[in-house]
Formats: sequence, C-alpha cells, structure tokens
Amino acid sequence: MTEETVLSQFPSPRHNHRRCIADAMADAEKHCRTHGLRLTPIRRRVLELIWQDHVPIKAYDLLSLLQQEGHKAAPPTVYRALDFLIDAGVVHRLDTLNAFVGCVDPATDHSGQFFICTQCQMVAEIRSTSIGQAIEKEAVKVGFRVRSRPMEIPGLCPRCANH
Repeated sequence: MTEETVLSQFPSPRHNHRRCIADAMADAEKHCRTHGLRLTPIRRRVLELIWQDHVPIKAYDLLSLLQQEGHKAAPPTVYRALDFLIDAGVVHRLDTLNAFVGCVDPATDHSGQFFICTQCQMVAEIRSTSIGQAIEKEAVKVGFRVRSRPMEIPGLCPRCANH
C-alpha cells in the first residue's frame, strides 16, 4: 500500500451496498478466524448493523435495532460486543460523534483518519502515514507519548458540498 491510502470513499449514488456489506463481513470473519477470535452471533449482528449504512451509529441506536428484532439485549450486551469488535480491529469508535463505523481494512493495523460530513454524517476513512509521522514528530518535541492517532476531520462530502 502507498503511504497515503484512501480506505473508503463517500459512496456514489451507484454504490452497491449489498456487496459492500458482504465484503466487509467476509473480511471481518476472516480477520477474526486468523486471530483466533470468536465472532458470536450477537457480535456478528452488531457488526452487520454497523455496516448497514455508511453513517456512524450510536450504541443505543444499535440496542434499539436489536430489540426491534426481538433480541433481549441490554446496554451491557451492546457495549461488550462493541468492545470486542473494536479490540478485534473490525470497528472504529468516532469520539466526536460517540458513534461507531466498520473498519474497511481490518487486516492492517492502523488508527485511521476519518473525514466526517457535518451535513449527512457519512464517513470516509483514509490512512496517511505522513500525518501519523508528523504527529509523532511533534509529540517527541514536547515529550509526549502518543497511544493512538485516530483523527476525525469535519467537513462536507462531495454530494453535500455540491448542493
């Protein structure tokens, strides 16, 4: 992969979302198998719900969807599933939105940078080693040890910027 990599783009109107979900789930299942992680039915369903749209989803919205489907889920159930999925590297938490998105490249360890549309809430994920290196360089200057480097950049996606 190149130094600057676009991992996901804002979906076009012709985006095949069924295929997108199928690919994401297959990648997550493979990643979990490779790392000896168990993708239980509830974890799998939470991941499918996260991938149902390219808009980040909040934990209580996941809980509501699960309950509508007849699951006897409670907040701890959802939070445990989310913790597992984040630790497994198949989901990212977006702190500014207090919401979750699926990781499009779970096989590669990365913090990711996220462009978040402030109008429609869609998210695109990129991985830029130059941004990560710049942050690390500046941290060293002030004696700071960086634990992770996710970045959330607000703005307008192409569709919203053109309206």
